Amino acid sequence: MNVVTQRLRRVAIIAVPPVRTLDVFGPAEVFADANRLHGGEPAYEVEIISATEDQIVASHIGTPILAHRTYRELHSPVDTLLVAGVEETRELRYSPDFLGWLREQSTNVRRLGSVCTGALVLAEADLLDGRRATTHWNWCSELVRKHPLVKVDPEPIYVRDNNVYTSAGVTAGIDLALALVEEDLGGSLALQVARMMVVFLRRPGGQSQFSATLAAQTCGSQPLRELLAWMADNVKSDLSVALLARRAAMSPRNFARVFTQEVGETPARHVENIRLEAARQQLETTSLSLDEVADISGFRSAEILRRTFARRLGVTPGQYRTVFRSTGWH
Repeated sequence: MNVVTQRLRRVAIIAVPPVRTLDVFGPAEVFADANRLHGGEPAYEVEIISATEDQIVASHIGTPILAHRTYRELHSPVDTLLVAGVEETRELRYSPDFLGWLREQSTNVRRLGSVCTGALVLAEADLLDGRRATTHWNWCSELVRKHPLVKVDPEPIYVRDNNVYTSAGVTAGIDLALALVEEDLGGSLALQVARMMVVFLRRPGGQSQFSATLAAQTCGSQPLRELLAWMADNVKSDLSVALLARRAAMSPRNFARVFTQEVGETPARHVENIRLEAARQQLETTSLSLDEVADISGFRSAEILRRTFARRLGVTPGQYRTVFRSTGWH
């Protein structure tokens, strides 16, 4: 990793009302702690920028934020620009020419990113078209519907597509900021910041945002809810479409169509999700071998388990276990 340590990086965090305060102050705290722990000259200059004509920005908790300046007053070059999220996307409020300003800024910054629903603001400015991106899982469908050119991935905590970074909800902004600090100043300093904040360093960007078994409970079909519960309790069983269709008293073709429509993912994808979730739980809470973990969680072998972790989470099962068990994060 090419780590640059000798220059001041200007970070602008854009607050769009009604802003989520943690989406602003979570990353800001990371950069501030990096300055304190860096030694010598500060590495970051962090400013909160209002997306309106007013420096006072309404927040979702009712307590306003006083920004350093409005977007119109931001003239000096910016290294990293992050758009914070809002509580309700239908209540987004920004000045009429703000999106044009954001597009112009995007051509001049080294890194552009978003926290939570800030991704929808980037998308409104056409800055995510053709890019892989994520946001809080609750708003992924809205991002897909409103901006079909965006390659939305609802699972990761954060995604990097060249110099554009998008992250999931709330605390994922802290994960993203730690990753940016690690890029700039190295893993040792990022670890110090994480310890200072008593958070997890390198929670993998590919780590799933939410539980597959809990998400499945939102399924509107009672028969499918019962089948989903049975699947979660029987991850070692034959969970082929043919068998699941028989249990649901449907033809395989009709079952696959109804399942995908009701659950939001194909049967095969859901099976992989619940088995991955089962494997993660074993790695977090036991000292079982990878062969044993693979068997318990329904994977045919430790090698298939390794390949699935690499493809879905970007880490090996061993790396996952080391990080999660060492921090006690469950």
